Amino acid sequence: MVLGIPKKTIILVALLVGVVVVFAIGSDQESSGAEGGDSDACLVTVTADVLNVRAEPGTHSEIVGKYKHDSEAEATTVVRNGFRQLGENRWAHDDFLQPVDGAKCG
Repeated sequence: MVLGIPKKTIILVALLVGVVVVFAIGSDQESSGAEGGDSDACLVTVTADVLNVRAEPGTHSEIVGKYKHDSEAEATTVVRNGFRQLGENRWAHDDFLQPVDGAKCG
């Protein structure tokens, strides 16, 4: 016993604290990588006055957002039915998206 606390309890608490610290450090690194951006990422500029963002790649799909002219957005290299995927359940018509200089949009 140390300070009236059983050794098993101290060891268990120390292990738990260690796991929490490792998890926190890993989460921080993961989010900083996403925020830092990748120089090989696809970044596009909106050329339409207003561009609808849809849940699926089609003109009849639900509108889930909008971009104004000259807005920039991260995108993927996936294009389906003329729509570029911007993220999960986020598609915009590729005719109104211009890759920025140096972007690797495929």
